[in-house]
Amino acid sequence: MRKRTTFGGLILAAIVCLAAGVLYAGTDVKDEIELNDPNYETHEKGIVVFTHKKHMDDYAKLVPELYENGCGECHHDDQGKPLVLKLGDDVQRCIECHKIPGEMPSPKDKKKKKKKVSKAEKLEYHAEALHYNCRDCHRAYKKKTKSKNAPTTCTKCHPKVAK
Repeated sequence: MRKRTTFGGLILAAIVCLAAGVLYAGTDVKDEIELNDPNYETHEKGIVVFTHKKHMDDYAKLVPELYENGCGECHHDDQGKPLVLKLGDDVQRCIECHKIPGEMPSPKDKKKKKKKVSKAEKLEYHAEALHYNCRDCHRAYKKKTKSKNAPTTCTKCHPKVAK
């Protein structure tokens, strides 16, 4: 009887450890995230490396009002409302909602240029969504801190690609 209890306890402990390992694996947040989505056939610009830890730690302490929604400042639902997440929660990749890789093509003829494109139409494109999210926050940061540290131009975020 005692052997069965010991064996059962060991099995239970192994299951608990395995479950904890699986749960912990889903909560790993990298300090830096390379925004290299496999849905893109090619990249015209260098791959952006997003400094997740630096944003959530350093910048959130420096300008807390820009981080009132925590993770929800960047991670939102399909209505654009901030998600209530805790560090380590699983999140969808941006391309799961902003399904079209790349930027919205610019109209080539003059007739099409007169048609105003809505923000919602632009946000269907993955790169447009990322650009809106990053640029809007960086502009707010610059305005609030009177600094030029938050990049808002292509070459400041996208490193040059070797040809």
